[in-house]
Amino acid sequence: MSKTASLYRMVTDEHICPYGLRSKDLLERKGFSVDDHKLTSREETDRFQAKYDVKTTPQTIIDDERVGGYDDLRSYFDKEPAGQTGTTYAPVISIFALAVLLTAALQYFVAGEFLSVRSLMLFIAFSMVMLAVQKLQDLYSFTNSFITYDLLAMKWMRYAYIYPFIEAYAGVAMVAELPALAVAPFSIFIGCVGAVSVMKAVYIDKRELKCACVGGDSNVPLGFVSLSENLFMIAGGLIVFMY
Repeated sequence: MSKTASLYRMVTDEHICPYGLRSKDLLERKGFSVDDHKLTSREETDRFQAKYDVKTTPQTIIDDERVGGYDDLRSYFDKEPAGQTGTTYAPVISIFALAVLLTAALQYFVAGEFLSVRSLMLFIAFSMVMLAVQKLQDLYSFTNSFITYDLLAMKWMRYAYIYPFIEAYAGVAMVAELPALAVAPFSIFIGCVGAVSVMKAVYIDKRELKCACVGGDSNVPLGFVSLSENLFMIAGGLIVFMY
């Protein structure tokens, strides 16, 4: 026998509730036939909430019993809470992985090879640019996190605002193969300051902080992966001098 669930979710010209769509998708994936009730106005939504004495929508009803909202529905199916919880290295790993793929694709197209000194430099450059983009999405949020552990930014706050632009410039300049003196000093400088700052905060002071490498609102812990960003910058600058 098919299982049936009633779902009440808000769908108006101004707003389509994402959690209503998620609830519908989850129910269907669990084999339920969904009796989809769309609340098409604020007034209709208010009447529904008053009738069932609830404060939010969507609401799911199974076997004449109210399960609740999307989080309650996930719990009903013994699923963990939605979204990222706790700290994770996933954002940084994703950026590095995409930088590897982008480097491989470009090098194969241009030179017909995957591994070379140029490949390593491109990987570093693409990583720097993508990490800079993450920071530039919300400079205030990034700087709020960055100034809590970067030694230079603590002394001169403007450096925190300049930093992502320097990182982006150095990455683009590496790809463009600008003269070494126009690229390497910038990459090596911010890399060295960053590396010393991370090592002091994490390995000497033993502070547990969130890394600002992928933006101020990230859940990436400050540690080895964060240190690797700075070491890559130093390596990239040195490669530019030698390449």
